[in-house]
Amino acid sequence: MKKFEEETIHTEKIYDGKVVKLQVDDVILPNGKKSKRELIKHPGAVGIIPITKDKKIVFVEQYRKPLEKTLVEIPAGKLEAGEKPEITAIRELEEETGYTTNSLQFVASFYTSPGFADEIMHLYITDNIVPLEHEVAGDDDEFVELIELTLQEAIQYVKEQRIHDAKTNYAVLYLQTLERM
Repeated sequence: MKKFEEETIHTEKIYDGKVVKLQVDDVILPNGKKSKRELIKHPGAVGIIPITKDKKIVFVEQYRKPLEKTLVEIPAGKLEAGEKPEITAIRELEEETGYTTNSLQFVASFYTSPGFADEIMHLYITDNIVPLEHEVAGDDDEFVELIELTLQEAIQYVKEQRIHDAKTNYAVLYLQTLERM
């Protein structure tokens, strides 16, 4: 066994939902003791940083039930089975914003909550967005409003915690870093 690796000796499936699967694993720790790990299995997701011709970032504002509040976020969504992240990124951009692009640049991939979930987020950026000619139907249970902000306005939203999720904070920090280089 590797230095920090835990050996799974039993897995109990708890829930198999539309977005996540929950399980509890019994493990043997590196020191030989037993423990339990509560895990969330997730298919992965994408986030997109769409930038308009006049250098504004397109965000969506939406209500987040787990937080019982509204957040301003970059467009994002869950990978469908077998779907490449680039395809998901364009689909989510179209569904959530009414824009499309033929030019995506990969930024990074990162785990969102590695202490209990395996969700990986793939982040893309595009500064070549154009309005769709025809509206694309989004999810029936998703209600969003577009907000276009300058980088400085986005930084202020972070300070005010109107932007308060990891992927969007990452996106704003990434753009802020680009400005300094």
